[in-house]
Amino acid sequence: MNILVCIKQVPETNKVEVDPVTGVLKRNGVDSKMNPYDLYAIETALRVREKTGGTITVITMGPPQAAGVIREAFAMGADEGVLISDRKFGGADVLATSYTLAQGIKKTGDFELILCGKQTTDGDTAQVGPEVSEWLNIPSVSNVCKIIDIEENSISVEMDMTDDIEIAKVEYPCLLAVDKDIFMPRLPSYTRKINTKDKQITVMSLDDMEDKDEKHYGLNGSPTQVQRIFPPSVNAHREMWAGSNSELTTQLLNKLKEMKFA
Repeated sequence: MNILVCIKQVPETNKVEVDPVTGVLKRNGVDSKMNPYDLYAIETALRVREKTGGTITVITMGPPQAAGVIREAFAMGADEGVLISDRKFGGADVLATSYTLAQGIKKTGDFELILCGKQTTDGDTAQVGPEVSEWLNIPSVSNVCKIIDIEENSISVEMDMTDDIEIAKVEYPCLLAVDKDIFMPRLPSYTRKINTKDKQITVMSLDDMEDKDEKHYGLNGSPTQVQRIFPPSVNAHREMWAGSNSELTTQLLNKLKEMKFA
């Protein structure tokens, strides 16, 4: 089975500068790591490959430094890696991001199973995976918490929904957005890291895409724009009270009334 895993490099810290003009994160020069949810997607791919055979390709979109998460995926057991990188892709919202990934996937090859993490820690929209499936015109299932059965033409999965557990059987090709704890991600292998340190990573730019219209990518292709972004205000005000239980109770009640909570 040919398996593709969508991964992403995210900031390792929450102290990231924001471009005041575009409203997007400044990622260059920031310590980064693989999106934690994507580790579960890679582990799921490895478990499926153990049962079916085949190859695992990882694909990511980002600046040149995003190749680091592909190297990490190699160390975990992935076979091939693709980096979609072009300044024209910068500032993309979820729609433009999913379109770019879908274009890259089409150029990379045909895959029976596409896996991605439920969401990313820098966006938390949980929209990119399902949107990629829409662009590729294939079925998708989100919130996947368990693989029940892997058959020749389909895969059965369990979904952790808000109020209940649902089961779905999906024919290939399909996309699964997996939740955390579906499997415990394995640690990268030092031996594999050394053996794959010079492994070639395929790099794609806009010129490699089937659709070369710049209006469909990056900020130009993003119907949603960040109008304002700012750090939350910090309220360090506090009051210290002393007195007997009855005095403190009365004081607390008066304070609640003053704040119109009582």
